[in-house]
Amino acid sequence: MSAWRLDRYLSLSGERTRSQAVRAVRMGQVCVNGEPAKDPARKVTQDDRVTLQGREVPLSAWQYYMFHKPAGVLTAARDRRAPTVMDLVPPALLHRRVLPVGRLDKDVTGLLLLTNDGALAHALLDPNRGVWKRYRAQVSGRLTQEDAQAFARGIALEDFTARPAELGIVEANDAQSVALVRVCEGRFHQVKRMFQACGHEVLALHRAAFGPLELDETLPPGGFRPLTPQELEALRRAAANDRAKGEG
Repeated sequence: MSAWRLDRYLSLSGERTRSQAVRAVRMGQVCVNGEPAKDPARKVTQDDRVTLQGREVPLSAWQYYMFHKPAGVLTAARDRRAPTVMDLVPPALLHRRVLPVGRLDKDVTGLLLLTNDGALAHALLDPNRGVWKRYRAQVSGRLTQEDAQAFARGIALEDFTARPAELGIVEANDAQSVALVRVCEGRFHQVKRMFQACGHEVLALHRAAFGPLELDETLPPGGFRPLTPQELEALRRAAANDRAKGEG
């Protein structure tokens, strides 16, 4: 059975660096099997229960996080001219090569997944898997059932034809409307361009769900947390679907 130094084990979660793990142990914040641990070099195995400030730290080579993207930051690992989502998470996640799954435009808010599991990320972004993304959009002008029908047919854009999508009108008046949109693609500016093709400018766009995963309402903009085992399993099931099965 494999064994790890305690500080190494704590750093594998991606939430802290090795030096931060050492400090946590020496400050008495770490317990192994319910007993305080004092030595960062102590050996632990996958059968040991390790907690930090009372919260269990599972062993995993892969990390999966839910992030509430605020407006004004880029979905990128780094950029010289503008802040990015990775500027808002602990540096230890960068060391574990945790990156966004897909991207949201700079002004778009809402749910963004972060992981270093490249296979899962690729599957979730594959339009043939039928993994839906749900947005709440505020647009100019009055949305009509003709717009909903256009989304359902698939909208021809300059460089590609968007796959059929769902448009549910929440409220509409001559000045502006609010709608829920579900798409299984995520091309550059796609949702905005689909509305523009129907004669509506997107005033605000928020992603509320990615497949079966709903944005945690307790997460403030810029906040993040690990996915629960149930959330991760639901994502894996969604990614394993083919388009014929879909997600419902």
